[in-house]
Amino acid sequence: MVKKLFNPIKDKSGEIIEFLMSSPDIPADSSIQFKIRLSIEETVENVVNYAYQDGVGWMEVSTDLDDKGLQLTITLKDAGTPFNPLEREDPDLTLPAEERPIGGLGIFLCKQFMDKVSYSYENGCNVLTLQKNIA
Repeated sequence: MVKKLFNPIKDKSGEIIEFLMSSPDIPADSSIQFKIRLSIEETVENVVNYAYQDGVGWMEVSTDLDDKGLQLTITLKDAGTPFNPLEREDPDLTLPAEERPIGGLGIFLCKQFMDKVSYSYENGCNVLTLQKNIA
């Protein structure tokens, strides 16, 4: 497991994303890396930009590979405003882009690219967990 606490997170999206993507738990397969990176970018940006009203707060991130090396788990934890992104309705992709409401596409893509995305609110913290089967 690789874990790091970022405090404050304001203006640190790039640093957090690069930390996660440089983890030895991330597979070498470039097509899987693309899906993981996009999912990480979308979720990290959401926390950095919206979790804390004043933009100053912390985020703990981690990657973990199961014992068999088959499943990657990425966890994002923050103490910002409680928000479950999975409760948001998926965008209607049949509508032209200009007719769709802004927002929601990133978490939709994350749900498409990862094998499991879950949210919990524990001890005053948002916990978003992304899982990807990598074998």
